[in-house]
Amino acid sequence: MKFSGLNGKALDIQMSDIPSMQAIMEVVPKHCFARKTSTSLAYLFQSVVIQAVIVAIGLNIPFTKAMIPVWILYAFISGTTAMGFWVIAHECGHGAFSDNRAVQTVIGYLLHSLLLVPYFSWQRSHSIHHRFTNHITDGETHVPIVIGGNGISEKVGGENELALSNALGKTRYGLMQLLLHLGFGWPAYLLTGSTGGPKYGTSNHFWPREPFSTKLWPSSWAKKVWISDLGIVLVLIGLFISAFKYGITPLITMYLGPLLIVNCWLVIYTWLHHTDTDVPHLSNSHFSFMRGAFLSIDRPYGRLFDFLHHHIGSSHVIHHISPTIPHYHAKEATNAIRKAFPKAYLFNPMPIHKALWNIACNCIAVKPEKGSGQYIWQNAYTNQE
Repeated sequence: MKFSGLNGKALDIQMSDIPSMQAIMEVVPKHCFARKTSTSLAYLFQSVVIQAVIVAIGLNIPFTKAMIPVWILYAFISGTTAMGFWVIAHECGHGAFSDNRAVQTVIGYLLHSLLLVPYFSWQRSHSIHHRFTNHITDGETHVPIVIGGNGISEKVGGENELALSNALGKTRYGLMQLLLHLGFGWPAYLLTGSTGGPKYGTSNHFWPREPFSTKLWPSSWAKKVWISDLGIVLVLIGLFISAFKYGITPLITMYLGPLLIVNCWLVIYTWLHHTDTDVPHLSNSHFSFMRGAFLSIDRPYGRLFDFLHHHIGSSHVIHHISPTIPHYHAKEATNAIRKAFPKAYLFNPMPIHKALWNIACNCIAVKPEKGSGQYIWQNAYTNQE
């Protein structure tokens, strides 16, 4: 049996290994739970300055066919730096930006709308993801299909997916998964709830009514979806006016190209946060909030990406345990839980590109493990090449 960089650790974690929230509060320094508006604004300003420099460079690149390779490179650089805005808006959605709710709501709404993300809609679905991390039926992102799934509380199709992976072979199947996830994963999730759990049906983050499922939008949340749509519509109107005034080429090169890279980064982070060949998903009888949170995975993104993206990838476990901890305290809090709870804390040292390839090729479908309450990835160990 071949494991990932976790070497089977996640499969050996027992419920008794998972600390309580009280135990977390005792080992994490109290100041880590404090939010300071001025500090959060300083990090927002940092991202603004970085992006302004990149945009200034882009404005000096000629809009010609000969410069297409340069514009492709620009899209990767600009989209990578702009991901910092996504992370800050994400903190606003969790209440980790400021104790001033009005300030953080306005900032989060503005930033996410500019990235064509429906702020309140995502805030709701993302809160479900946090509440039921790695829950096989109630989870909300990257919920796997099941071998022998019942089609009611579990996602079916595992047998067919295994057959497809074997027919295509590891390399072609992995490339297909990378294309589907990185190229189409984020819009597919917003429009259809793709990779969400079966409990919520076919949801749509822009339309909280039939013919889509309404289960994600109880009480006032449907109204908040419409408010989210308003921000998206205003940004789209602005983009249309810009294209009409300056042409479609500047719109593609300066905005749409980088936006695609932002979306790729988002999928990379969420996929790698919660998926690995030896990280199980859990049945309802064996699930708890803390156990799900401790199935999140921290990874080594390096100093540059940690700086640009405010440590979202290297301190995600503590974020799932206590999502209101601001990112500038997350590393200190991570070090505290890593030292206090080494059996429960997951850090995969595998380089990011290798980890991404590993899960694309091998995380195909899960199967319930008898007596454990865990759903284990199949074909991850038997079809290595």
